[in-house]
Amino acid sequence: MAAADLGKRVGRYAVFGACVLLLGVAVPLGLVWPPAWVVAAVAAALVALGLGDLLQTRHSIQRNYPVIGHIRWWVEAVRPEIRQYLLETNEEAAPFSRDQRDLVYERAKGEVGEHPFGTLLDVYRDGYEFLAHSAMPADAADPGSFRISIGGPQCTQPYRASVFNISAMSFGSLSANAIRALNAGAKRGGFSHDTGEGSISPYHREMGGDIVWEVASGYFGCRTDDGRFDPAKFAEQACTEQVRMIEIKLSQGAKPGHGGVLPAAKVTREIADTRGVPMGRDCVSPARHSAFSTPLEMMAFVAELRRLSGGKPVGFKLCIGHPWEFMAIVKAMRESGVLVDFVVVDGAEGGTGAAPTEFSDHIGLPMREGLLFVHNTLVGAGLRDRIKVGVAGKIVSAFDIASVLAIGADWANAARGFMFAVGCVQSVSCNTNRCPTGVATQDPLRQAALVVPDKAERVYNFHRLTLKALSDMLAAAGLEHPDDLKPYHLVRRVSPTEIRQFSELHTFLQPGDLLGDDCTDGLYAANWALAQAASFAPA
Repeated sequence: MAAADLGKRVGRYAVFGACVLLLGVAVPLGLVWPPAWVVAAVAAALVALGLGDLLQTRHSIQRNYPVIGHIRWWVEAVRPEIRQYLLETNEEAAPFSRDQRDLVYERAKGEVGEHPFGTLLDVYRDGYEFLAHSAMPADAADPGSFRISIGGPQCTQPYRASVFNISAMSFGSLSANAIRALNAGAKRGGFSHDTGEGSISPYHREMGGDIVWEVASGYFGCRTDDGRFDPAKFAEQACTEQVRMIEIKLSQGAKPGHGGVLPAAKVTREIADTRGVPMGRDCVSPARHSAFSTPLEMMAFVAELRRLSGGKPVGFKLCIGHPWEFMAIVKAMRESGVLVDFVVVDGAEGGTGAAPTEFSDHIGLPMREGLLFVHNTLVGAGLRDRIKVGVAGKIVSAFDIASVLAIGADWANAARGFMFAVGCVQSVSCNTNRCPTGVATQDPLRQAALVVPDKAERVYNFHRLTLKALSDMLAAAGLEHPDDLKPYHLVRRVSPTEIRQFSELHTFLQPGDLLGDDCTDGLYAANWALAQAASFAPA
């Protein structure tokens, strides 16, 4: 045993010892055969590395296994690429599956998106979903007609929006060329591009596509020097023709309830000018708004933004957390008489450039449950017919769009789907500034690899062919417009021997259910009782 134990101990240093031996042989050999000096140089570098491993105190593996211990870090550095290109299955979503990405890539290149030999999905597994088809299919409708009017009775400039649009992604998180390509594609396809909270950059303006301006807690693009809302700066930008809607961001799915800081070192002149923040100081996004602190104050802010923008649609985006808080906003709308024009429901499955792990994994309601709750609350409060609802959260296919429209949404937004369209390969390096495709980086050399005209065409193709596929699916179901989709058109397998329509799986309130004493659903009745227009706190 003693000899075996000694062998194991010596074995830990075998590679380092071999490097020392190789150096000892190569140096004298170099005196008679000069090419050996190359070997000596390599051996010397490895010996120096091994000595550094033995003397450092941060990594136990390298102290125990000098030189060879570095293989662990080298392999870990390329682990995402090895997994993605060699080991990942077609259906394994991390966070998007190979099949999902391939579908986007194909459509972005102008290909319809087909595969042979039948489905690869297990249609008997729990959770499998499908759209029920009709024995009398309809004629496929023109996808160009798949539009909705956003703007309630208090809006004087309603927006005729596509049912599929680009979700919020800021300049600063995305490169200038990525913003250019997305906005140029939106311009050509006639759909909208959400700015994200980073405000309207010159690259949005350059391409002329329709913009949804997201106004978040940092009030970037419309802020005072101390970070509060500036009405004059807001009006100056909001009244331009390119800005079609105003979206107040309360929270986002990937990190709801969490602010953010862009360190001073990363605040470039372009970012500073776009956001209206000073160079040389951290750019702070607070976790909450300073322009309002109660639901009624929020409605007053909505009315001010609508007035300052010249009557454009004003709404808000949120990931549902405490259910009574959204209900409190709905009560404030009824009490104040000020209605938002739209609500965008973000889900916990949403993405971002960087977020704390616990926030991404364990905070926020998933999109579908959030959508059902928002839809039902607005229906139960008698406001659904005047307020449109959009959603965002891992939407890349026509079926994804159809499924959320069937359970209550009026339109769908996609962020990462459109990132794939401009070349993202899911390298999961958005927070490193080393994006290999130039999408999520401010490195001028890396983003130069993203050719704007080519990627803009891909954005346009992805949108166009996805809506074409949606048209074909609707026709198969005997429908002509996305508005015709209902919960009973969507079906889910709930066991190996049972399937259910979504109309059976979920509660759907009737108009006005929350306004009297007749609501029998415990979740909605209990939280409606807790909600109060004067405060976000429960009564």
